[in-house]
Amino acid sequence: MKLSSKKGWLSMLALSVVLTGSLAGCSGGSGESKTATVKTENVYKEKYDPEVTISTVWGVDPALKFKNGETIENNVATKWAKDKFGINIKSLWSVTDTNGALATKLRMNMSSGQEMPDVLTLGAENSQLAQDLIDSGIYGEVGPLFDKYASDTWKQAMDQDTNVWNQYTRDGKKMGIPVLDFAYNHDYVLWIRKDWLDKLGLKEPKTMEELEQVMEAFKNKNPDGLAPDKVVPLSIGFKTALNTWMGDPSWIFGAYGTLPQQWNVGADGKLEYGSVNPAMKQGLQKLKDWMAKGYIPQEAALWDENKTSEPAVAGTAGIIPGPYWMSGWPLQDTAKNVPGAEWEPITIPTGPDGKAMRHGTQYTNGVTLIKTDMEHPEAFFTYENYLYDHFAKASADGEFANGMFKGYDYDLDANGKMLPNDKIPGGYVNVVRYLLVRDGARIPDEQMKALLKLADGKEPETRLEKDVAVNYGKDTPQAAKVLLEQKDISYKDMFTGPTTETMKSKWDYLLKIENQTINEIIYGKQPIDAFDSFVKSWKSGGGDQITTEVNTWYDSVKK
Repeated sequence: MKLSSKKGWLSMLALSVVLTGSLAGCSGGSGESKTATVKTENVYKEKYDPEVTISTVWGVDPALKFKNGETIENNVATKWAKDKFGINIKSLWSVTDTNGALATKLRMNMSSGQEMPDVLTLGAENSQLAQDLIDSGIYGEVGPLFDKYASDTWKQAMDQDTNVWNQYTRDGKKMGIPVLDFAYNHDYVLWIRKDWLDKLGLKEPKTMEELEQVMEAFKNKNPDGLAPDKVVPLSIGFKTALNTWMGDPSWIFGAYGTLPQQWNVGADGKLEYGSVNPAMKQGLQKLKDWMAKGYIPQEAALWDENKTSEPAVAGTAGIIPGPYWMSGWPLQDTAKNVPGAEWEPITIPTGPDGKAMRHGTQYTNGVTLIKTDMEHPEAFFTYENYLYDHFAKASADGEFANGMFKGYDYDLDANGKMLPNDKIPGGYVNVVRYLLVRDGARIPDEQMKALLKLADGKEPETRLEKDVAVNYGKDTPQAAKVLLEQKDISYKDMFTGPTTETMKSKWDYLLKIENQTINEIIYGKQPIDAFDSFVKSWKSGGGDQITTEVNTWYDSVKK
């Protein structure tokens, strides 16, 4: 794309270059001339000489490991950037990111006028902070930069779901570069104890009715001889949310036509909040029945995602919803506690009208912001383009054929075969978290392509294929295949915009009355018709206004 077709930031930059050069020529001052020369030469290079500097800050995951005396500021990845591209990664500061420490420090620095980083990558958990940083004016429009400098590989990856830009688009301007994640990474299947099914002579349940028959048998005719009160037929929890990544109950509502706690496209093409759709009543009635029969945990309202895995690993749960990669963690540990235990992935059961829905995974898990006055913004694209072209794109050879850095995230045995992560000398290090962008670079469909190839019995050749074959559970490729059998039932939350005005003052209250009503109905403390009263309160208490605001945003971004 030609510079003349650019608008916004690049146009302003071009104008500033002309003006700066003109002023320098008139004044004759060496300082001004030097400034003009630097800006004029601010063009994309594969390697910079002299070197350029990109400043950043780090919120370090407490679980992230280091080796060879390295730190987040000085490590194998920062050395690689310097040697490969002539880019110095300058760390302004770092914090161990517990209890929102990164967000707290960034907000303090922003409000006190301290130096802010040129490039800042924030995870999805800090999406509101990203919006506030955009509002501050410190971080500028990125769309023209992306159009001009991003590689074709990166652009094609972004085009797999153009909705990823929505969250950080303002008045048609792209203000943040979405950090792409693997497609379907947290979509779920049902994992079921196949050994229990086989011993009971049952087939995998395809409908909600068949699922109830299986849960009844698991509980009251348990093939391992467990007493009914010791069995959790379906391990779910909703302490955190009704739609989450493990132990998720939202598909139960999906069988009747809605997904709670997310914004779905309604019959009229507008967004509606799933928790107030009339189909919620049927899902709530079902959960209320299952709670009374002991099919789901009595403590479900107190269980978060990790808690739901405990009975599964202990061998007392029969079914748990979770992602395709769960056979590697945590379900591979079940057999250690119960020899002969075998999990199998199955599709989501359908409701009485043959319907099924599951909460879908966004193709993004964060955002990268670029400072408005960054001297060399194109240098960031030099860095990230290389990762997209050579790391994200699966290849059987080349620099990243096995991983990022040998001896860190991979190593090879004497025969050149990949070692499992737990056999790497000195320990495995998740070095992609040393990079400027979370997880380095990901093309959404690459992981699934690798999994399906392995599911078809082919030998692993690329980095992703070898990683899955060596480090994931044996059932992972098959689970991916099961997942994609129902790819059309995956529904993402369609509202990814900034918090609306009414949300700021009303959302916490609305969520509180929602959770209270749902819990009280499921536990039998209120009749099912209490849902209708909740919907009226939700609408009049700010929900209708929020729906209007959400749809105003949706109209501004939908293609």
